[in-house]
Order: sequence, then C-alpha cells, then structure tokens
Amino acid sequence: MKDFTNWLYKNHSLIYKVLLFIATSFLIVYLFPKSGKFKYSFEKGKPWQSENLYAPFDFAIKKAEEEIQQEQETIEENALVYFDIDRSALPEVIADYETQFSTVFSDSLSRLEKTLLFNNGLSVLNAMYSKGILDKDYDYAENRAVVLLEDRNQIGNTSYSNFIKPNFRTFAEESISELNLSPENAQKLVSLFFDIIKPNISLNSSLTNNSLQEELDNMSLVRGRIAQGTIIISKGEVVEGDKFEILKSLESEYESQIWSEANYNWIIAAYTLLVALTLLMLLLFIRKYRPEVFKNNTKVTFIFFNILLMVLLTTLVVNYNSAYIYIVPICILPLVLKAFFDARLGLFAHVITVLLLGFVVANNYEYMFLQIIAGIVTILTVSELYKRANLFISVGQITLIYIVAYFAFFVIHEGGIDNLKLETFVLFILCGLATLFVQPLIYAYEKLFGLVSDVSLLELSDTNSKLLKELSNKAPGTFHHSLNVANLAEASANEIGANAMLVRVGALYHDIGKMKNPTFFTENQATGINPHDELSPKESAAIIINHVIDGIEMAKKYNLPDRVIDFIRTHHGTSLVYYFYSKEKGRDGGININDFRYPGPSPFSKETAILMMCDSVEAASKSLKEPTSAKIEVFVENIISKQIENGQFLNANITFKEIQSIKKVLKHKLANIYHLRIEYPE
Repeated sequence: MKDFTNWLYKNHSLIYKVLLFIATSFLIVYLFPKSGKFKYSFEKGKPWQSENLYAPFDFAIKKAEEEIQQEQETIEENALVYFDIDRSALPEVIADYETQFSTVFSDSLSRLEKTLLFNNGLSVLNAMYSKGILDKDYDYAENRAVVLLEDRNQIGNTSYSNFIKPNFRTFAEESISELNLSPENAQKLVSLFFDIIKPNISLNSSLTNNSLQEELDNMSLVRGRIAQGTIIISKGEVVEGDKFEILKSLESEYESQIWSEANYNWIIAAYTLLVALTLLMLLLFIRKYRPEVFKNNTKVTFIFFNILLMVLLTTLVVNYNSAYIYIVPICILPLVLKAFFDARLGLFAHVITVLLLGFVVANNYEYMFLQIIAGIVTILTVSELYKRANLFISVGQITLIYIVAYFAFFVIHEGGIDNLKLETFVLFILCGLATLFVQPLIYAYEKLFGLVSDVSLLELSDTNSKLLKELSNKAPGTFHHSLNVANLAEASANEIGANAMLVRVGALYHDIGKMKNPTFFTENQATGINPHDELSPKESAAIIINHVIDGIEMAKKYNLPDRVIDFIRTHHGTSLVYYFYSKEKGRDGGININDFRYPGPSPFSKETAILMMCDSVEAASKSLKEPTSAKIEVFVENIISKQIENGQFLNANITFKEIQSIKKVLKHKLANIYHLRIEYPE
C-alpha cells in the first residue's frame, strides 16, 4: 500500500493528464451530433472521384430545399380562404337607416322626392350587402378564391375582389352617382351610410389555417424512388443537377439508417477513438516541443479547456441553425494560445480543433480549409497583441480572407454568382467583431488560470506602478540600474528572437528585494559610507544574498505573476558573492562556500539567461576606469565566459550562437553608454 501511495505521489502529474485527456475526449464525443457519416465525399460541380456507385438499398429522392420552399409558397398563395357572412347585419342597418333618414333629410323635400330618395338609398344598401362588406382589409390577392360560410355551412364561392373594403366611400359614391341626385343630397346620403353601415364579412382564421396546414402536410417531400442496385453515378461523371440531389438523398438516408440502436455503441467507440487520437497528437506535440508547458498541469488544462469550448460553441450553433456556422469566432483560439504561449503551439492546437470540428459541420472540407487558412493568417499577422491597432488590423485581414476564400468556394460549387447571398458575408463580419472579444477573454483567463500575457506585461512595465515608484523612492540607484538592465535585456532579446516584453519586465523587477536594505548596495550609497565595513564578510554576504529571497516575498505580496518572479529567483543563479568570499578566505578559520552562494535556481529559459548576463555586465561596468572599445570587449567576454564555466546556462535553452549575439549587443550598447568613438589607426 505504501509503495502504491509513493507511486501515486511520484506520478500524480501524469495521472492528472491522463484523466484530463479521457474526460475531454468523452465530452467532445458527447457534443458530437448523433448521426452517422456518409463514406463518400462529393461536391457539386466536381467529378465523382470514387468507383461507380450503385444504390445499396431502396430510397426516395428528396426534393431540394429551394424546391420545397417554392411549393410551399405556391400552396400558400392558392389555398382557399374561408369567410363568414353575417345575415343579421343588413336588417339592423335598414332599421337604423329608416330611423335616421327623416332626421338627415329636412321637410323641404316633397313627399314624393323623399320616398324616391329613400328607396334609392335602400337599393344602394342592398347592393353593398349583396357583395359583402369586410370587417378589415386582409392582405390577399384580388383574385384569391374565397369560400363563403353561414353558420359554418358552405353557401358559395367567390373572389376576394368582389368584397367591399372597410373604406366603402368609393363604392358608395359611384353607386349614388348613378342615381342622378343633387350633390347636397348625395353627400348627405354617403354621410348617413358611414353612421349606420356595419361589416357582415369576417375571416374564419381557424378554418383557413387548418385547411392550409392540411394542404402543406399532404405536400410530398420526395419525387420518385431509386431501386436497390440501380447505378447512381459513374466514376468521372460530374456531380450536378439530378445526380447531386440523388446523392444528397442517399447521404441523408444512409446517415439516418446507420445510427440505429444496434450499432450505436460501435459508432460511439469509433468517434471516441478518432477524438482520442487527435488529442493524443496534441499532447505528444506539447511533450516533445513544449516540455515546460507539458509539466504544468494548469497550462495543459487551459489548452484542453479552450479546445472543448470551441467545440461546444460550434455544436450549439449547428444545433440551432447550421447556416450561422461561420459566426463562431474560431480564430480566438490561436490568438489566446499565442498570447499565453507561442505561435507554433497556437497554430497546432487550432488545426487539431478544426479537425475535430470536421465531424460536426456540413461541407467539412470547405469549412476546414477556411478555418485553417484563417488560423494561419491569425498567427502570421497578430503580433504585439497589447497594441490595440494590431488586433483591429489583424481581424480585418482575417475577415477579408474568410470572404475571399468563401467567394472562391461558392463560385466553384455554383458555377457563378447568381445565387450568392450577401448575408453570409455579414456573418463573416460578425465573426470578426466577435474575435475582438479576445482582449477581455485574455484578462479573464489570466485571473482564472493564473497565466500572464503580453497585455499584463505591458501594464507591469509602467514605471509609475506602485511597486516601481516605491523602488525609485527607497533605492534610486537600484531603480536606475534596473532601467539600464531592462534596456540592455530588451535589445538582446530582440536580437535572438526571445520575448522582449517579458525580459524587460523581469529586468525592471529583478532587484526589488534591495528595498529592504538599500544602503547595503553600492549603487544606493550616495553618502560614501559603506555599512559593510562594520560587518563580517559572512554577514555582508547574507544580506546581499537575501535580496533575492526578500524580492520573491515582496513580489508575491504585490501579486506579481510567477513568470516575473522567476527572474528574481534566477538572476544570480547559483553564483558566488565573490567579493566577500575572497575577503573571508583571507581570514583565519574554516569557510563554508555555500554561505556565499546564491540559492538559485540557475536560469532555465532564454529570457532568464539574458537577464543574468545583462545584470552582471551592467553592474560590473560601473567599475570600468577610462573605458575603451577594447576594454569593454574583454570585460564582456570575461564576465559571460565565467558564467558559462560555472554552468549557469546549462538548464536554459540558449545556444552558443545566441550567447555570441548577446555579447555583440552588450558591447555595442556599453560603447554607446560611454560615448566611445571608433578608434582610427594612426
């Protein structure tokens, strides 16, 4: 049991990665659509690449979406419309007409004229109600067929144009004008009609909708059948027209039949195997080329989490409406991974993710091509993400690549641009805008996973930050030294392609521990008094060495990222405080060399190695008297050669060629600092 516990303890990191790998694989498979995959790949307008294809079973030829939509529109336009007629409306209107007629028309008319006018108005009312007066104007074509109902019984058919609209003035005026009445009487009669007329025709919406739905339900979604064994398409034949529709029908039928209860487990197992292989490739890549990332479980979790997030977003959109697939900002993934790691890892993870999404989307070749090209453009164009203009420019380029590539695919598939939908281009623009969300997302990830990006490094490089202002006040000499080291380190990092922003920030903070005892360091001794004169070499060495430990404690107190704390820990490596060590050797008694050695560790990256070189060279350069180019060259060579001899760079992935490049930068920079001219031969 004890051996097993020890084994678990020793391998807990690897066990965690295995569990993470298994959990991510199953979650991705769970998100996949529950349908089989057609084993043939084909595109409209391109030749059939496989052998002659025969129908494996009987299946129906499904109509195209456009054809179905057109039939639905035709049915909706020609379906019968049902209206109810109210017979009780006319008697009520006539009663109101008889009551109000005497009031409207004065006694100045003779009895005969009033009787004649009354009968004429009555005939117009009867004519209007014989046609039918609508309760409101419905949005139907004038020639739309109408069925009239009375008490839910059909009493006849007519056309929508025969009805009188609610605003019946035109019809009334035309009918009254035929009676040759005086303008005054005609106007009064029209006004009277407006007071008394009530609609007698109304739409029976329930019956109309039920009838329309019944016709739509009876609409056939297929057109013909293909018998088993019938040749569908021959090798080399162009996939277009009916051939394309038949192949799409076979693909749909195949996917619905293969996903049955009998082979469900087999298909799930196959999906899991493919996903596991894909994620395994990513893990092996990280283990081989990014061992520092592989050793950090938080970073591995972060990478897998982002891949799973992209699969989840894409699956949700596909389930909602696959037409919106291009609105998912997949390029956020390489942007985020490049911000926290590097371009190569970001691109590899992006390609792996796109391969997984190929199981989810339709037209997977087109989708994968577009997303991989966009990912490459993202990696190539986005640099210095902390500069806002760079992100906007890069997003614009990514969107342009999406649009151009999609346009090319569309022309290849359709053979022209007649059916090109501009809405798809709007989706790409929205995708670009969504990609801009990467900035707040990076900030959230920094807080959730404890990572640090160039955006945070830029904030930390501000010399007006609280910690650096405190350093400039308490230890101005150290602050000035840190600025000089930062400039040297940044130039050196740019020369060999290291992370210049990271090494600059590390240089600014590497000596913050000196704030605890600033006067014990020569750069802060403005009065000329050296407190070390009253201490033993061992005590002095302890104070000097402790500035590393004090710096780490102070950095943690101010919540500096671990990547920055690494510079504080390693900028002296495991070197000796040589001055006090030599002084102690001259005294009687035994000496323990570890009392004069920094605790380390030694630098374990290019950036921390650069800082060690720049820090030592800058600090020692203050002792140069009457510097010349030759003196500086020997001086730099000696310091860095001694560090190499002491094995300070054995754990850092830095080459001799890169060290030589750094030496050249340091020599050039120091010559500029001391304003040295070129020494001309006499």
